[in-house]
Amino acid sequence: MQVKWIVLALAVLMYVCIVIFPSRKSLSALGAAVLVLLLGVVSPKAAFTELINWNVLMIFVGSLVIAELFIYSRVPAVIADSIVLHSPNVGLAIVAILMMTGIISAFVENVATVLVMAPIALALCAKLKLDPSYFMVGLAVMANLQGTATLVGDPPSMIFASYAGYGFNDFFIYQGRASIFFAIQVGMLAGALFFYVFFSSGKKHVDIEKETIVSLVPSILLLLMIGGLAAASFFFGGISFASGLLVIILAIIGILWYKYICNKNNGELWKMVKGRDWDTVLFLIGIFVVVGGIAETGLLEDFAVFLSQIIGTNVLLGFILILGVSTLISGFVDNVPYIIVMLPVAAKLAGDLSLKPELYMFALLIGSCLGGNLTCFGASANIVTMGILRKQGVNMNFGGWLRIGLPFTLITVTASSVFLWFVWR
Repeated sequence: MQVKWIVLALAVLMYVCIVIFPSRKSLSALGAAVLVLLLGVVSPKAAFTELINWNVLMIFVGSLVIAELFIYSRVPAVIADSIVLHSPNVGLAIVAILMMTGIISAFVENVATVLVMAPIALALCAKLKLDPSYFMVGLAVMANLQGTATLVGDPPSMIFASYAGYGFNDFFIYQGRASIFFAIQVGMLAGALFFYVFFSSGKKHVDIEKETIVSLVPSILLLLMIGGLAAASFFFGGISFASGLLVIILAIIGILWYKYICNKNNGELWKMVKGRDWDTVLFLIGIFVVVGGIAETGLLEDFAVFLSQIIGTNVLLGFILILGVSTLISGFVDNVPYIIVMLPVAAKLAGDLSLKPELYMFALLIGSCLGGNLTCFGASANIVTMGILRKQGVNMNFGGWLRIGLPFTLITVTASSVFLWFVWR
């Protein structure tokens, strides 16, 4: 009993440190993981062979490399230019670029998506003498939204897939029903309508200087990754070793192409590799161990029992509670440790009520991912966006972000959850 509460205290302390020192989140998670190992709650062997999901980490690292090369190819920028040139007015052009941002983010890491789309948004705003603040916030929240839609879009989706045994294809159709991808698309359409109303005053058409494509090779690698993951999902199910190995091999091919075909020197190559999000990789490793320790002590079962007592037999109350709490918490703390802790809890609650586990697990995924749009520090893409705006001399404060983040989150979470309720109830 004593060890259980020590582990709980460690987990709470880790959360507090993540909130207070977000730039040191990997140190907080790894430090807590080391203490869990020292307490003997889990053995080092179990941590490395059972708790740490190396397949998820391989997919995450490989997709980051392919995403960076996709940005380098300028293909997304060329597509965005074409959207602007063929839009009848600026309002529609902005909404189209935001929707494109979301589509890219379904297959490319959110921060990378924001980085590739930001120059397009800033250039358009400069030509029209528009305040870039809300356009930039729109990029971040759309990227966060669609990152939930596919297995490779965001770490929480990968973690969910690993826990639920989902493959790439299962995010689209599962057991003959429309899966999480379509719930997110309903939210995206609602969000796009919100942005159209918000930016509808833009009536002027604008011509922009067109980008040129550097190479189609990264696009081919990206398509091979998507197709390969779909095939691996069909043949092996879930996030298999084959899935992780495929993405890593494609990333290595991309690195070799960047080095030898693009004639990059060792310094440029090292800069590209070093610039990937290694902090999140270390963070995930620590979180896997800490949550494994929490599960080992029985704390998750205790929490599930507590929630069951509140929910009783009221299925709708449970759905709203999981959705609302997840949305609120994820607006202020990192959603990765939260979703790892809560997935088994949500599944157990659904099982106790004789429900399909997807009803509560999808609610958890929607709330914990879309809730990050609430505040300026709710997701990494938001923090990056704030940094870009600061470099442009624009100071976006907490209240300013809420002007977009709050209504967008409420609208998209509501739309996605209504779809989820009627399809999976």
